Amino acid sequence: MNSMQAENVVESSQGLDPFRMYLYEISKHPVLSKEAEREIAERIRLFKDKEAEQKLVVANLRLVVKIALDYYSYHLNVLDLIQEGNVGLLRAVRKYDPERGTRFSTYASFWIRAYILKYLMDSWSIVKIGTKDSQRKLFYSLNKEKEKLEKAGISPSADVLAQNLDVSTADIEDMEKRLYNGDVSLEDPLYGGGEEVMDTIGTDEDIEETVAEKEKREIFRTRLVEFKKMLNEKERFILDHRIMAEDPITLREIGERFNTSRESIRQLQSKISRNLTRNLRSSVMWA
Repeated sequence: MNSMQAENVVESSQGLDPFRMYLYEISKHPVLSKEAEREIAERIRLFKDKEAEQKLVVANLRLVVKIALDYYSYHLNVLDLIQEGNVGLLRAVRKYDPERGTRFSTYASFWIRAYILKYLMDSWSIVKIGTKDSQRKLFYSLNKEKEKLEKAGISPSADVLAQNLDVSTADIEDMEKRLYNGDVSLEDPLYGGGEEVMDTIGTDEDIEETVAEKEKREIFRTRLVEFKKMLNEKERFILDHRIMAEDPITLREIGERFNTSRESIRQLQSKISRNLTRNLRSSVMWA
């Protein structure tokens, strides 16, 4: 947890003294080693061991605080957010299967954030996201549209999101600040279509698979950004508008834009595709 961030929360209001006390209490519980964590998780999974369950919970209370601090500016009572996050942590402890290979902190973060977001959504007037229908629609649709673009290999910039969701770029930027406080990597457990968060993840869906897919997409996006840095203007244009585009433009159009032949563009496209494939295969996501 960022100590300066925590200190700022404490100093923001005298009413947050209990938060300082809570930090002191949870600091007494040591962080588990990877081996100890796995052993405890196995006892929970195989024997429903309540004592082991308690140990795994208290060892990860600091994780809940760290995540809750990402949202505290939207709700002054950070302890309420922590309480909801702790419920998510307990849910994660009871459902976690160490045999899947996912680290518990990664798995638990999904549930912790989900419960905190559900609480914020239920406390709509406190969150002050907005009362207009367009703002409510954007609240539910933003992450869904981001995920759709990322799956297609398209960078979800504010301009692209604004165009796809029929809102202004300023609306997108404002909503992202309110929802994520600059941290867009919060596992995105928010769905559109008017569904509440827990309506979609409070089932027996394969959370490990969900987490793994999100990690894979994030690695892909990072590798793609790195790959683009090695390309010149023409190559980036071909990648964006021909190779990665859902509706690619023709080789002739690209040739006319850069004053070169159709065959030259075709050869360059093949070269970029081969290099991109080689680059992605070198990533752990393909291991």
